[in-house]
Order: sequence, then C-alpha cells, then structure tokens
Amino acid sequence: MKNSCHMMCQREEVTEEGLQCCRPSVPDPPSLPLSSPPPPAAMQINPAYVESAVVLAMVLCVHTAVWNQHSWCIVALFIQAFYVQHKWDRLLRAGGAVFQFRPSANSGIVPASMVMPLLGLVLKEKCSASGNVYFERFSMVVTITGMMLALFLSLIALGITRPVPTNTCVIAGMAGSAILYTTKQTLTVSEVIEVLEVLLIFVYLSLIVLYLLPRSFTPGEALLIVGGISLIVNQLIKRSLNLAEVKGDPVNYFLPVIVVGSLLLGVFFALLFCFMESETWVSSLFFHMMTAVLGLGILMPWLSLFIGRHPLMWLLDFVTLNDRRLCLLGYWLFLVAVATCVVLHQNYQRQSGSKKHQASTIVRKYFHLIVVATYVPGLIYDRQLLHVASVGCLAVFLFLEYVRYFRIMPFGQLLRQLLTLFLDERDSGPLILTHVYLLIGMSLPLWLFPGPCAPHGVLPGAGGLVPYAGVLAVGVGDTVASIFGSTMGEIRWPGTKKTMEGTATSIFAQIIAVAMFLIFDGSINLNSTYSWIVGSISLVAMLEAYTSQIDNLLLPLYLFILLQL
Repeated sequence: MKNSCHMMCQREEVTEEGLQCCRPSVPDPPSLPLSSPPPPAAMQINPAYVESAVVLAMVLCVHTAVWNQHSWCIVALFIQAFYVQHKWDRLLRAGGAVFQFRPSANSGIVPASMVMPLLGLVLKEKCSASGNVYFERFSMVVTITGMMLALFLSLIALGITRPVPTNTCVIAGMAGSAILYTTKQTLTVSEVIEVLEVLLIFVYLSLIVLYLLPRSFTPGEALLIVGGISLIVNQLIKRSLNLAEVKGDPVNYFLPVIVVGSLLLGVFFALLFCFMESETWVSSLFFHMMTAVLGLGILMPWLSLFIGRHPLMWLLDFVTLNDRRLCLLGYWLFLVAVATCVVLHQNYQRQSGSKKHQASTIVRKYFHLIVVATYVPGLIYDRQLLHVASVGCLAVFLFLEYVRYFRIMPFGQLLRQLLTLFLDERDSGPLILTHVYLLIGMSLPLWLFPGPCAPHGVLPGAGGLVPYAGVLAVGVGDTVASIFGSTMGEIRWPGTKKTMEGTATSIFAQIIAVAMFLIFDGSINLNSTYSWIVGSISLVAMLEAYTSQIDNLLLPLYLFILLQL
C-alpha cells in the first residue's frame, strides 16, 4: 500500500485515493459531534423538474378556467415535452445536438412548448366572449401552430438520439395523434394550410439562425423566438396579399414590418459578410446604403399600404396630437440620456481600474429601473404612443446590434467596447441580446394586449393588469429578486443559486406595485380577484427562481396568460 501511494504521489495523480495518500500523516483530531451528512447526489433536486412542476401548475390553473377541445391536447403535449426535455438535456451534455446551443442551461423544452398553445387558448376565450369571430379563429390557429412547432422540435430530438428511446417515441406519437385529430376537427382547410406555412418558415429560419448564431439560444428559446418570428412573417405575408381585407389600428402594423425588415437585413449581411470583410470603409458604406434602401425603398412603401398614407407624415401627426405626447417624449429622451450616462460612467470606471472589471448584478438592474420609469407613465397616460415608441426602440436596438456585431465603421468597435462590460452568462454567443430581451419582455404584454377582444380596450378583474405584466414580472419582480437575493439572501432554493429571500421580496414588491397601479390608473378594477393575482405572481416568481432560460421573455408571457383568466 505504501509503495502504491508513493507511486501515485510521484505521478501527481489527483484522485481521491491519491490525495489521501499524499497528505502527511497527522494525529486524528478529537472526536466531535457529527452533523447530518450532505444529501447524496441521487437525492439532490434537479431544477428542471421543479421548473416543469411550476409550468404544470400554470397549465392546470389555465385549464381550471378554460376547458375546450384543445385543452387535453395541451396536457398531452406537456407530458411528451417533459419526456423529450430529458432527451434534449442528455444530448446537450454529450454534445450530440446538431447545432451549438447556449451552454450552462437546460434545453427548456417544457416552458417554451406551453407558451404559444396557452396564449392562443386564453385569447380564444376572450375573443369568443366578445363575439369577435375573426380573432377567435386566429387564436385557434395560434394554439395549433404552437403545438405543431413544439411537436416538430421533439421529433428532431428523438431522431438524433441513440439508441432510439422507444417509450418516449410512443408518448410523442400518442400526443401527435391527438393534436392531428383535434386539428382535423377544429380547423378549416385554409387554416391548416396556414399552420403548415408557419411550420415551413420555422424550419428554414431555424436552420439559418442556429447556423449563423451558435451558442446564442437553447432549444426552448429557439422555439419561442423563431416560432414567434415565423408567425409574424406569415401573418404579414398573408395580409399583404389581401390588402382589401386589411383593417384595424395602424399602430398594430409597425411591429410586423419592423420585425421582417430587421430579419431581412440581418440574414442578408450575415450571409454576405461570410465572403467579404466587414471592417472596411467600403463594406460599412455598403451596409449603410443598403439599410437606407431597405428602409426607404421597401419598408416605408410596404407600411404605407397598411396605414393608407406616408408613414412619416402619419407618425408626425400621431406624435404631435396633443401636448401630453410631447411631454412623454421629452421625459423618455431624458431617461435615454440617463441610461447613456450610466454606460459611459461604468466604462470610465473600467478604464481607470481593472480591465477585467464587469458590471455587477445591481448595476445591470439599474437599466430595469430606468425601463420601469419609462413604461409606467406610458401605460397610464398613452398606451398607443408607448406601443409605437417601443417598436421604434426595438428597431434602433437591432440596428445598433448589427453595427456592433459586423463591426461597421465608424461606431462598431466603440459599441463593442461599451457593451462588453454588461455581458452575463446568457450572452455566450456572438450577439449581445440582454438589452433586446429586456425591451421585448417589457413590451410583449402591450403588443399582445387583445384590443379587438377587449370591451372598450379594458379587461375586467385581473385582466386590467394585463398590460402591466412585463413591468410586474421583469421590471419589478426580477429586479427586486436579483438585488435582494444577491445582497441579503442566505437560504437558497434546492438545486439553484436563487434565494428564498429574493423570491419572497419579489412577490411582496409586485403586490405593492399592483397597489400603486390601482391608485394611479383609474381603468383598473380588480373586482375581488386579489387571491388569483397573488397566486399568479407567486407562480411566476417560482418560475424565475428555477428557470435557466431567458426570464425576460418567459416571465411576462406566463404572467400575461394567467392574468387573462
């Protein structure tokens, strides 16, 4: 034994046995009372299981209020997604996935698979109650489309898993059969074709995005983001081909045109710069020229077809409609200046200190507070102006990210230096998307707010808080949880770095925020739905504690769904 220990020490083998052998012999310490041993690895809680349990609780909450022919399909989809998530997680750990996904996170199939079907389910219920047949049928298409996209992603995982998981394949086959049967019974032929069109766009976009942007998304995030973009692209094409049927508020057409224009710009230059250098003045001038051609020559005329007049003239009349809008714009420009000063100040500190200095969690949450200060006055006084301003801000953010990513002169390298200070573990790919996710998460409830399905633009009960779902979940809840959890938290949730103190203060802060909204927004009338609101906030806070996905996207969507009921 001594000879073997001597040989291991000579070879510097770092094993448990080698460490025990190489330690110098010392007398045994006095015996002390034994504490309870740590739980074995088999008994540790897997955060993905708790995340799935929270999502299941939300699914059951939705189905207690809404139950129709699609409900049992969503339950079947959840069961198969739970099994498939285990296969995806194993593929990611083994490096057997076809594309490179974001590391240090699970696949996120379960929470992402449920978002679009549940969203369509609750919107269908609201539109059915208001008698809006067109949006009721569209909500059914959204539900089926979400289930089909999730099923397709599950089939990919099963197809590349070796050995073939027989039990999971049987469960996925049963869920798929139920979804196909319900599709046949509830959708018309034209609606089925529309679902297939979205699925086709999703397949091609997934191949392009995951190839060009490795390590930027998990499978669940890709399902959520690319699936939503595919639905928007299909709806914009459909409405462009039927201009005679185009109607509604012109405000609602800005978002799809901006999303499609940004997508075209990004894909075109990502493919072009694979064959030419992007950091030269010639390439930069070509980038700016093509951006102007796309905006002025394609997007502007395209948008004018929907709103019936030149977009810039319409926008000028829209902004100068009254003095309140001018005051809001001035206030928002002041907050933009404050945010810019925070970025410059943090970079100045990095230059005067360590080059490896990174912004702390508290510093990054400053931007959450600035965004809350931006959105709350807009939600109270002028939601249409906030809608247009948030879409415009999204276009600016995406353009600046393209400039930074492609290193377009003269500001590409400067933006790269300024923004790398605020990177976190979720920005592991070539893009920096944290600020874009924050903007989208705050704006999604406003963009999705069912105006045509809401009487007089207001929903009764907890529905009055629907436009505030992003402010509550991300602006207040996530911010308070991060600040208090990182500074005062001591008791951690099993299997995660999040703390119970952070979650508790998050729930308490959101309840206080609801009370403040009741005081300042006269359109909110909760009608004794306080217990449902507190329960919804608590479920979303638990999801924030256990999810490893982009919480800025998931949390507002789930709170939006629950507050609709």
